[in-house]
Amino acid sequence: MKQVLDIERPIVELENKIEELRNFKGDSDVDLSEEIRQMERRLEELKRKVYSNLTAWQRVQLARHPQRPYTLDYVDRIMDGFVELHGDRMFADDRAIIGGIASFRGQPVMVIGHQKGRNLKENIYRNFGCAHPEGYRKAMRLMRLAEKARMPIVIFVDTPGAYPGIGAEERGQAHAIAENIRDMFEINTPILVYVIGEGGSGGALGIGVGDKVCVMENAYYSVISPEGCAAILWKTGEGVEAAANALKLTAQDLLGFGIIDEVIPEPLGGAHRYPDKAASILADAIASHLAELSRLSMDQLLVRRYEKFRGIGAYMVQEKASSEAQ
Repeated sequence: MKQVLDIERPIVELENKIEELRNFKGDSDVDLSEEIRQMERRLEELKRKVYSNLTAWQRVQLARHPQRPYTLDYVDRIMDGFVELHGDRMFADDRAIIGGIASFRGQPVMVIGHQKGRNLKENIYRNFGCAHPEGYRKAMRLMRLAEKARMPIVIFVDTPGAYPGIGAEERGQAHAIAENIRDMFEINTPILVYVIGEGGSGGALGIGVGDKVCVMENAYYSVISPEGCAAILWKTGEGVEAAANALKLTAQDLLGFGIIDEVIPEPLGGAHRYPDKAASILADAIASHLAELSRLSMDQLLVRRYEKFRGIGAYMVQEKASSEAQ
């Protein structure tokens, strides 16, 4: 059963009415073509009205939609011959992060990404997309392999955050994420990062350093979830909408602040409604970015990657008054 968000209900109701008219037309001799065309025009206008005025919290809901394409959905649609590689060679294989070699439009690439599940059983298997330290160590192992093979790395981020359990902390969760952030600046091959759903805190940053960092139109990227922010600030979950607005977590906000390089557009209605079209748009963006980065030397790439992240944010330096002036 498909889940329908509150903002989508008027659209779904109108789509159902159009489908009823089409079925009625097929079962009778009555010509309803003009009525159907009018309703289709109304549907298009309604979609534009709804999806062009989304709030930050509504975009968070779209980013979490259970029918939204996940990493393996995009891999299946836009890549060929995917061979998954497992394990961090230290502890275990983390199923919340998948990775492996694939062919993208004839070019070998290393694919890494968070993976969620479609139902409770799958989500338990994937730990709801929340990686343990071994997931981040596996990701770095595969990045080093890509570096040796001179393959570009394509990363899909989609996680509410790194797993905060005791076992993960005992095995060095923070250390694994910090090491990845540090080491990704030195990987000698192009790295493309795409936030396709949720980009939650350190869980996203652990595989989030790249030459291109892009966020899909209805995805988000934030230091904390709106629920977590509301719980800290107001000790209640009722302030999630205000928290989402204050966090400036949408792709459009992040582009304005210079934190990301590009907003990847989605089909009108969102990636969860038109996954094939969303995958096609994403594939074109990946191809364009790979072509752009291929024109740079490795030295240029590493310098640009470093300067890109050093340039994020703003600060002021206030010089202390000299003792004589005092």
